Amino acid sequence: MTLTLAGKAVLITGANRGIGQALVEEALRRGAQRVYAGTRQPLVHPDARVTPLLLDVTNAEQIQAAVARVDALDLLVNNAGLAFSDDLSERAALEQHVAVNVFGTYGVTRAFLPALTRSHGAIVNVLSIAAMAALPIIPAYSISKAAALSLTQSLRALLAERGVRVHAVLAGPTETEMSRDLDAPKVSPAYVAAAIFDGVDQGDEDIFPHPLLEAAAESWRRGAIKALERQYAALVQPARTEAGA
Repeated sequence: MTLTLAGKAVLITGANRGIGQALVEEALRRGAQRVYAGTRQPLVHPDARVTPLLLDVTNAEQIQAAVARVDALDLLVNNAGLAFSDDLSERAALEQHVAVNVFGTYGVTRAFLPALTRSHGAIVNVLSIAAMAALPIIPAYSISKAAALSLTQSLRALLAERGVRVHAVLAGPTETEMSRDLDAPKVSPAYVAAAIFDGVDQGDEDIFPHPLLEAAAESWRRGAIKALERQYAALVQPARTEAGA
């Protein structure tokens, strides 16, 4: 199943910079009818199709206020994220990362799930290749993204019967403020945004928007772990059927 953006309503969190800002522009370029741009600070955009939303993903009141302003929704992009260096010596660093990267994604998803169920829409969770192999210079970030990947896989299985598709974006090094100190070949936010929407259009469950990750992507899609995910997902419906018997 695929989703083409033309004529659709899209909500993007963390839309004020980096990948989020590029996602807004790419959605407009692809003909989205309405782009809801969630940001922690007020945003002004020249395109009338953009509706700014004050949306801190850790703030339950702001999430509910955003829900009240969104008439219909076809695609939710959970892009808002937090990353800073640490060495796991302070619990607070891990808690901050989990609050944004895991519970923020969870909270926004749950809030907009009724609208996405009505539209048989899709969810895109922007994660990181660090979810698969921890980057030890940012371990709290890596841990939170690994948890967010598990959340994404779980939602994918649980929401399939509602007709809601769930995509994981395993992003590599990107030219953003978050990655400015990382010494690695980087791609532009615009490249990542286009690759994300291409993946959604093609129905890719897992999207790897970096040329250097092509081998990892092929290995992942054909590998034992992906096969195990699908095997586990098949348990959801029989379990519910038995529970209702």
